[in-house]
Amino acid sequence: MKFSVANYLINRKWLFLVMIIILVAIPFFLSDFRINLLGRYLAFAILVIGLDLLWGYTGVLSLGHGIFFGIGAYIMAIYLKMEASSGVPDFMVWNGITELPWFWVLLKNPLIAILAGVMVPMFLAAVLGFFTFRNRIKDVYFTILTQALVIVTVTLIVSQQDVTGGTNGLTGFTTVFGYALSNPATQKAIYYITIGFLIAVFFLCYRLTNSRFGKALVAIRDGENRLRFSGYDTSMFKVLIFALSAGIAGLAGMLFVMQVGIISPTMMGIVPSIEMILWVAIGGRGTLVGPIIGAVLTNLAKTFFSESYPDIWLYFLGGVFVIVVVFLPGGLMSLLDKFKGKGDGNEQSTVVAKREVNHPTS
Repeated sequence: MKFSVANYLINRKWLFLVMIIILVAIPFFLSDFRINLLGRYLAFAILVIGLDLLWGYTGVLSLGHGIFFGIGAYIMAIYLKMEASSGVPDFMVWNGITELPWFWVLLKNPLIAILAGVMVPMFLAAVLGFFTFRNRIKDVYFTILTQALVIVTVTLIVSQQDVTGGTNGLTGFTTVFGYALSNPATQKAIYYITIGFLIAVFFLCYRLTNSRFGKALVAIRDGENRLRFSGYDTSMFKVLIFALSAGIAGLAGMLFVMQVGIISPTMMGIVPSIEMILWVAIGGRGTLVGPIIGAVLTNLAKTFFSESYPDIWLYFLGGVFVIVVVFLPGGLMSLLDKFKGKGDGNEQSTVVAKREVNHPTS
């Protein structure tokens, strides 16, 4: 076999390690503002790993992951707001609140806030998944349900203005764990912490997808009924992976809010949830590394086009989406398959089509 860089980079683990080396070194060449932007994009990258686990490997399309991302962000924002306020926050005073709500008091503890930012989204996803998957609600019906859940959650947060800040959200954070958020050194530390969590989440999901559990997830995606007839409880597999994906989204939300300094209902609405799916599709479903690349490159393109062409940047971004969908249906990761000599995905589609003709499944 001839030596080829692509043969090594096609391995998700090695490609990811190369990416991490670049991400660790690049802050030495960027301004503090750019480092902060890249840190936000890496928080999105953490989120899409969990989303790829759910959609790319298990075949469950969720258009409501903005909820779990937002819940994690709101929980961390409450802690940051409490750290910045000596008593009742200003927006509560304006709404006639003189005593802190019980959950605000609880989240004043940083350890509880961090645990809650992950566990609360996991719990909500597990409850939702249990009642939907056990009743065999799937495919487009589950997708519509998650979209409806986004609308309900956003409406609830906006309506509870006295404790959530309403449409304005939560902002005005000054410190995190005692360190000034305005200090460039603090932001750089958060950036590297984000990279640390990105590494941990990736290798957790990498080990999971390469285990027997991961093979069961792929079997659910490709033929759930066959797996169920073999004696597996597929609904519990989906509940577990949905909960894990939600917990990862909550973690990403916490890291995001520490870098952006604000969280509002618009950041967890339907549009952000759809964008998350686009990042996975652009990078490449079922690859783990692909969604990371998709999230980072898409947001970098969004920043570049909006700064260079403020009036028409949406057209440029839309053009990028169209080009990727038309010419790279397997996402950006399919380019590595081309370099390795495996085709661009069309040959695989042809093989699948022939197999369906010769051995119809209906």
